Amino acid sequence: MAPEVEIETDQPDVASHLESSLPGAYYLSPEIFAREKERIFFHEWFCVGRVEQVPNAGEYLVANVAGESVLIVRTKAGELRAFYNVCRHRGCRLVLDDSPKPRNGEGPGCGGSFHNLIRCPYHSWSYNFEGELRGTPFLRESDQFHKADFSLYPVAVDTWGGFLFVNLSPKEAAAEGRTLLAQLGTVPEEFKRYPLSSLRVGKRLVYEVEANWKVVMENYNECYHCGGVHPELCELVPAFRENGGAQLDWDNGIPHREGANTFTFTGTTNRAPFEGLNEFELTRHKGQLVYPNLLVSFSADHIAAFTLWAKDPGHTTITCDFLFDPREMARPDFNPSDAVDFWDLVNKQDWGICAGVQRGMSSRAFHSGYYAPMEDGSLDIRTYIGRRLEAL
Repeated sequence: MAPEVEIETDQPDVASHLESSLPGAYYLSPEIFAREKERIFFHEWFCVGRVEQVPNAGEYLVANVAGESVLIVRTKAGELRAFYNVCRHRGCRLVLDDSPKPRNGEGPGCGGSFHNLIRCPYHSWSYNFEGELRGTPFLRESDQFHKADFSLYPVAVDTWGGFLFVNLSPKEAAAEGRTLLAQLGTVPEEFKRYPLSSLRVGKRLVYEVEANWKVVMENYNECYHCGGVHPELCELVPAFRENGGAQLDWDNGIPHREGANTFTFTGTTNRAPFEGLNEFELTRHKGQLVYPNLLVSFSADHIAAFTLWAKDPGHTTITCDFLFDPREMARPDFNPSDAVDFWDLVNKQDWGICAGVQRGMSSRAFHSGYYAPMEDGSLDIRTYIGRRLEAL
C-alpha cells in the first residue's frame, strides 16, 4: 500500500478546530478525475454486478468501468473470464455498445449470449471463452503469425457474496498480492450470516446523479444529514436523527422503532427473515461502504446494493439492486414494492442533496468544506484518496 499522503486545503482565512474536507478541486477537476481512473478504478477491484447476470456458458456481461469497456463471459467449464472489449486485430469492440440487451433491468451493465465463440463484428476474428484466438478468415498461421500471440487482453475477475468484481490491471494486482479478499478486509467476516451468494435480484433501479462519486460516498458514510433530509427514514430509525446521528453502533446494527424490523414504510413485511441471522440482525439495520464503488445496506429480509459508476467529475450513475431470498421470490404473493418504494424515496432525497452539494462546490467562493464531529466516518475518504493520489 502506498504511503499516506497529506492533503492541503488552502483556507488560511479560517481558524477552526473542525476537520477540513478534501479541497473542492477533488470533486470538480477533470485532471484529478483522470488520476482517479488510473489509480483507483483501473487499479483496484471494481464491482460490476451480480454473478447471476452470467449464469450459463456463453452468456456475457459488458460493463463500462470509467470509460473502459469490459467483457465478462462464462466459459463452457463454468468458470468466469474477463477481457477488455477489444479485438486484437484492429481494435474493434467485440460487443458493440448498442448490441446487447440489458438483463435485470436497464443499467450500465448489458448482457447477452455467444453461441460457440466470441466473434469480432468487423473482420470476424474469433476467440474462445478463455480468450484464445481461434479463427482468422483467410489468414493462416506462419512463421510471422501465431494465434497464441493474439489472445484477448485479460482482466482479472473474482466474486464475493454473489457480487462480481473485475480488476483492469491483472498483472500488477497479481504481482502485488492485491486479491479481492485482501481489498475487502474484514467485510466478509462481518456479514457472514447474511446469505449473500444465494440471493437474487428482485428489482433494479437506476439513477443518474449530478454529483461526484465521492460526494455520494461521503453522504452514505454519515447520518448528520438524516434528520433534515430523511424524515420518513428517521421515523423508522429514530437513532438516525438523535444527537445528529452521532455514535451509531454500526457493528451491531441500528435498531428500528419498536415494532419495526425492516426498511419499508410500515417497518414490517410478509417476507420471512434470512435464516441464520443473530438477534441483532433480525431487528436492526446494517450498512457497509466497500471502496471504490459498492454500498450495501442490510435488512433482515432484503438487501439494497448500490453500485456507483463514475462518469465524469460531476456525474455518477447509480444502480440499486434489491436482493431477496429466491424462495420468497417464488411465492405467488411476492411483491418487492414495500421495500423498493421506501428506498426509492430515500434514494431520491439523497441524490437531490448530493447534487446540491456538487452545485455549491462549483462556486468560486468554495475552497473546501468541514466535517462536524458526528461526521467522523466521512473522514475515511480523505485517507482513502490520499493514499492513492498525490497531493496537489
